[in-house]
Amino acid sequence: MTELTDLTLAEIRDGVARGGFSAREVAQAFNAAVEAGRPLNAYIVETPEKALEAADAADKARAAGDLKPLSGVPLGMKDLFCTEGVQTSAASRMLEGFTPTYESTVSAKLWQAGAGMLGKLNLDQFAMGSSNETSHFGNVVSPWKGKDGKELTPGGSSGGSSAAIAARLCPAATGTDTGGSIRQPAAFTGIAGIKPTYGRCSRWGVVAFASSLDQPGAMARTVRDNAILLEAMAGFDPKDATSLDLAVPQLEAGLSSSLKGKKVGIPKEYRPDGLNAEIAALWDRGVEWLKDAGADVVEVSLPHTRYALATYYIIAPAEASSNLARYDGVRYGLRDLPDGAGLQDMYAATRAAGFGDEVKRRILIGTYVLSAGFYDAYYTQACKVRTLIARDFAQAFEQCDVLLTPTAPSAAFALGEKKADPLEMYLNDVFTVPASLAGLPAMSVPGGLSSEGLPLGLQIIGRPLDEQGVLNAALALEERAGFAARPEKWW
Repeated sequence: MTELTDLTLAEIRDGVARGGFSAREVAQAFNAAVEAGRPLNAYIVETPEKALEAADAADKARAAGDLKPLSGVPLGMKDLFCTEGVQTSAASRMLEGFTPTYESTVSAKLWQAGAGMLGKLNLDQFAMGSSNETSHFGNVVSPWKGKDGKELTPGGSSGGSSAAIAARLCPAATGTDTGGSIRQPAAFTGIAGIKPTYGRCSRWGVVAFASSLDQPGAMARTVRDNAILLEAMAGFDPKDATSLDLAVPQLEAGLSSSLKGKKVGIPKEYRPDGLNAEIAALWDRGVEWLKDAGADVVEVSLPHTRYALATYYIIAPAEASSNLARYDGVRYGLRDLPDGAGLQDMYAATRAAGFGDEVKRRILIGTYVLSAGFYDAYYTQACKVRTLIARDFAQAFEQCDVLLTPTAPSAAFALGEKKADPLEMYLNDVFTVPASLAGLPAMSVPGGLSSEGLPLGLQIIGRPLDEQGVLNAALALEERAGFAARPEKWW
């Protein structure tokens, strides 16, 4: 018999509905897996009792013929989503011990859909990072092993989510994506993850990093599971001024891997000199897979792509500087008040003790580019370039329906390998940042393995609000790639 933890979200949902097993059996199996998987450090807080409580409710609902869309499905929740009565720390010392008295809109929607919570997943502190090495609670370890047994990054910032799914510590999880924080970790760990259109999912109750970029999304092992989870997460929220007042499409029902009549754009700027040969070869295979699915392939140009990374690392830190100004020791979170200290001393001591090095680095960058002497030279110019990047995408989509690109410039790297060089770390986002700046839906799916046996991902980028088109193209890739590799259990 297949282990319950090996089942996909869809298989768990359908198996509970048919009575093949109980929701409680599923919750118990995943609770045991979470406990056994502690060496990966994927969870900051474990909530086995909440998983069992939701499971018992699902079993009662099945007996009463009143199942919900996610009844019987236990999930991992990135520790950026506020969860009532359960610590929400953003992986920072600043919020360690903070227990919200309210529920984020996204998590509330998932609980209303019948899902249970296995725990809160680790991440880069305040979602700032690409390797999950900036967490106050220690780095997450990928379940995949590198050459000579080296421990690898699971990507970031949603590294706890990606590692837990790949290791079968949860069937699916929430993530957030600011510049690639769902897609890059999905590529590094051989799973699928989707960032929806900006505004498709509510940001209310999600600890803010960069408000004009942050977007909750779904992560799971299959495209179908992503469609199911995103459909439950999405929807208008009057508490979020950036939330889109639009109906949520029936994403699972609309899945189709036939791309007949569709055009796929290949942006020439995404193939720079020196592109990793294995990444380039996988991209070429992806093109052939989409042709096999019935699509026509056209070359398109996104001329301002070269400026995307620099633009992102001006806008995102600027917004972070503003958002994180609220953590000053006055109302909530850490307070460091030295004897005899005044108010300014408390501010300084609290922020020095509460924030990690990467968070401080981005706050300083953001404060600098927002300062009176440099606001127009940096922040204003970056906003103008962002508009040009969005315009490039709009013009490209006049020629095609979706774009196909690599997700990341390499396979997962070893923990500690790039920690000392922030600029090299930032380059991990080179293929994901442009879609984030334009607010577009984008998804990563596993396409194959590197020569060292590590997962490599392909990215689909779609028009605004066309999550269905993105999912369908991703499904076509998934079916043809036939990716079935999984990490060996060593934890």
